[in-house]
Amino acid sequence: MENTPEEAAAGSEHGTGTTQREIIDFVTGMSGVVAITASEANGSPEIAWGDTFFFYSPDHADPLANRQMPFATITTKDYPGFDTVSDIDRDGVFRLNIAVGREVFETLLGHPPSAHPHRSTEVDHTRRDRVLPHPVYATQGWVCVLNPGTSTANQARSLLTGAHSRAVRQRG
Repeated sequence: MENTPEEAAAGSEHGTGTTQREIIDFVTGMSGVVAITASEANGSPEIAWGDTFFFYSPDHADPLANRQMPFATITTKDYPGFDTVSDIDRDGVFRLNIAVGREVFETLLGHPPSAHPHRSTEVDHTRRDRVLPHPVYATQGWVCVLNPGTSTANQARSLLTGAHSRAVRQRG
């Protein structure tokens, strides 16, 4: 799939990244996945419009009606007063967020999720193309990548596959 120059530039600082569309296509190719991109049409809060949420819902029931938690999301903007440290409002920046669980989190980052509040000042959450603890949900075992690129695209796909498998197991 060839990217437009704008999509390529948005992928990473070096213009060789994965696009949001490629991530959405990859995740929705997994069994039982429902992707919801927040919009006015589907009644989502305006602050979330444009963000995409991935749920495991093998019966394709509305995961929002069941108050189901996503296993991954794509965030396209800052949430003022709540989630701004990644500075996603920069031109062309998006953040892939993945629920990897405690064990994978610790393997990736070298400390358990519960230690993140004491280490959060050590993290530059604005760095692109790096696996980082999620700035808000790290303690729940979430990681993130701003604009997955040459350093993280394959790893991000692997983490998404693992998060999907965890969601399948949890749904039982």
